Amino acid sequence: MLLFRASDVYQPDQSPAALQALTVKMMDWVGYITERGLHVSSEKFKRTGKQVIGANKTIAEQPFGTGKDIIGGITIVLAKDFNEAVEIAKACPILETNAGIEIRPIQSV
Repeated sequence: MLLFRASDVYQPDQSPAALQALTVKMMDWVGYITERGLHVSSEKFKRTGKQVIGANKTIAEQPFGTGKDIIGGITIVLAKDFNEAVEIAKACPILETNAGIEIRPIQSV
């Protein structure tokens, strides 16, 4: 699983044109990995939601992290090994916007 952490383009002061340009590049990248049979699913997260925290089950309505810690979405890929997943992530155009991609294996039950 590729977890996408905050991109400069997704900050409140960015222009709609910058967001549109990144969207086009991201769709092209998803198309590329889909054609190669590597894409399973992609989801972009909204910036709203709630958190349930701790044993007291405290409810928080706040951003899920700050700055570069915010996860903006995920893509699940089929990679033969961890190194291939890293290479798939390195080809993602979101990196051009100072985003980070965390690569995590999904544990089967």
